[in-house]
Amino acid sequence: MRAVVGSIEEEFRKWQQLGARALEQLTDEQVNLPGEGGNSSVAVIVQHVAGNLRSRFTDFLTADGEKPDRNRDGEFVEPGVTCAEARAMWDRGFAVALRTLAGLSDADLGKTVTVRTEPCTVAEALHRSLGHTANHAGQVIYLAKSHCGERWRTLSIPKGGSEAFNAKMRRG
Repeated sequence: MRAVVGSIEEEFRKWQQLGARALEQLTDEQVNLPGEGGNSSVAVIVQHVAGNLRSRFTDFLTADGEKPDRNRDGEFVEPGVTCAEARAMWDRGFAVALRTLAGLSDADLGKTVTVRTEPCTVAEALHRSLGHTANHAGQVIYLAKSHCGERWRTLSIPKGGSEAFNAKMRRG
């Protein structure tokens, strides 16, 4: 049975898609442009998410989620990439997570895994990772929207469009 794991997997897919749709609206210059106040660029956030997902989900059930070869601090150094390269990083990180999630069942949720030597259940680790990933995907979306300005294409229901959306949903 995969009711819980399947729903977590679907949420990861949604965040991957939302981030990808934000990335495709950026120019190569914008993907590397720091956020306000010197905050991380979209490229840095993407690099961090990709590194985190690779580390956490490689050998998920059998090895610590913080892999010895991960250079977390290096993930926060501006990579100077194109949008296509940022998208490829994003997709590679999610591919590792989604492959692992596809092999899990709800029976695995009570098993113990470790993250930075800290034991937790698979359920806790999955929720922690999903929250972390969603937070950073939201940052990517916010920065992309800020950089695009008037040419931004909304990723959800447009402002003032809730009633029309709800009516459409009611009609099926």
